[in-house]
Amino acid sequence: MKQKAVALKYDAKVSSAPKVTAKGEGFKAESIIKIAKLNDIPIQKDEDLVEILSQIELDAEIPPEMYSAIVEVFSFIYKSTKK
Repeated sequence: MKQKAVALKYDAKVSSAPKVTAKGEGFKAESIIKIAKLNDIPIQKDEDLVEILSQIELDAEIPPEMYSAIVEVFSFIYKSTKK
């Protein structure tokens, strides 16, 4: 099975929910992960969540029914960065 990755961005000043800013599998997923590592962006490994998020269109906000899953991501980021 090819590796998959999804990148999220959230700016409360611009949107009401996180947006999918990049997604892909194989080489594209590796590139997303490499860029995240180079920029000290926390990475959470969750295959089930990636499957769900990869169904969302690029630059689309996360739908409200997925907020509980996204809370887990932001909780992980907060614990990882203390920000």
